[in-house]
Amino acid sequence: MGITSPALDPSQPTGLLLDGAFDQRNEDLAVTNPYSGETIATVAVGGPDDVAAAVDAAMEHLPPPPAAERAQVLERAARLVAERADAFARTICLEAGKPLKQARAEVARCVDTLTFAAVEARKVAGEMVPMDASAAGAGKLGVIVREPIGVVGAISPFNFPLNLVAHKVAPAIAAGCPVVLKPASATPLSALLLARTLGEAGLPPGALSVVIGGGGTVGNALVDHPDVPMISFTGSPPVGWDIRQRQPRKEVALELGNSTPVIVEADADLELAATKLAASGFTHAGQSCISVQRVYVQERAIDRFRDLFVAAVGRLVVGDPMDERTDVGPLIDDDNRQRVVDWIDEARDSGGEVLTGGEVRDRLLMPTVIEGIDPSMKVSCEEVFGPVVGLASYGDIDQALELANSSPFGLQAGIFTARADAALVWARRLHFGGVLVNETPTFRADQMPYGGVKDSGNTREGPRFAVESMTEPKLLVVALPQ
Repeated sequence: MGITSPALDPSQPTGLLLDGAFDQRNEDLAVTNPYSGETIATVAVGGPDDVAAAVDAAMEHLPPPPAAERAQVLERAARLVAERADAFARTICLEAGKPLKQARAEVARCVDTLTFAAVEARKVAGEMVPMDASAAGAGKLGVIVREPIGVVGAISPFNFPLNLVAHKVAPAIAAGCPVVLKPASATPLSALLLARTLGEAGLPPGALSVVIGGGGTVGNALVDHPDVPMISFTGSPPVGWDIRQRQPRKEVALELGNSTPVIVEADADLELAATKLAASGFTHAGQSCISVQRVYVQERAIDRFRDLFVAAVGRLVVGDPMDERTDVGPLIDDDNRQRVVDWIDEARDSGGEVLTGGEVRDRLLMPTVIEGIDPSMKVSCEEVFGPVVGLASYGDIDQALELANSSPFGLQAGIFTARADAALVWARRLHFGGVLVNETPTFRADQMPYGGVKDSGNTREGPRFAVESMTEPKLLVVALPQ
């Protein structure tokens, strides 16, 4: 059990983080490089008893330390992550298969997330209640204070193994909530490295625990624990909504999937749109909740856009994620690669035309563009989570908006047009949590509210918005002397 890749930080933790110490277990789990198929490390696997111990340790940190102390921990952690950016980026690249330049961008975003959370820690505040606005309240002072909701159970996915962990842990620290984290089994190393860094930054032992294991064991134990009043989950819609149904009395924050649509009007800057969408549709091999998946182009522009887009996709470098030049790397595992290939074949059999890609070379699924998608195809109505973008033309904007809204998902969408005033009107008709105009909907800045509607979830992430969901209002009323 331990590190087997010389490219990893030699001090990389591989044990469960319990009460401030990294503990090994008899059972271990291999962490595999998705590009080479080689084992880069083995990590300890926990179980329900470890979750119970982690929750017990977390409860010792309520009430929390003062806000200034929590902010200082986050500020120091941000500095440490920035100083160790290369080690974090290599870890992300090796365990997730994310190209190194994209892994570096994730590390920079993690620094932002920690920094914004530190700001929020100093801003947690309530408000005055105008008690004398009614005769019954005369002579009384009313104040609302915000208190931590309690222990937060955090369940994070594989595709952003550092920054999506930070988006759960950092706001919880800011809010004063201790955390028990279950990272994705495929990519636990980045989470462990961040947890160690937070400890070095001064986070008290037990305020954050990391328990690695399966959803049916560790995940269920965390979701069902009676002393965990909040679950923050990022992952698949079926699992997320099952958690919400099982725990109706808990705060369950869900950030789920999408089948991201983009509308390209004939008056848009087609070269700009093609370049941005080619890059964002295939970043991390399309393994992002907001990867561009469906592009609807006004019929007068489809021929020109098609040529520009396919050419831009053809310029993407596909290969070893550790190569500085690489734009597109592997999918997380063989099963997911085969699933995406099957969906491409289904689209082709249903009348779609594969303009480029569609084949596997050396474990890598080549960036794929399919023209003629329709809402019945899996590559349109479901989340591909792979390097596939579909094209279709439309006649008028009403048809385009209907096509974009035809998905059960509603995370983010995009519009490219020269008419900003019209775009604002159309954006109101798109049933999504966020709409980007003349920008790819794969864009995310870490301080903005991020989340969806419909099957895409029920929350908004970003430190300010997560802190709000992790705190509860308490009313204090004081009778003033007459």
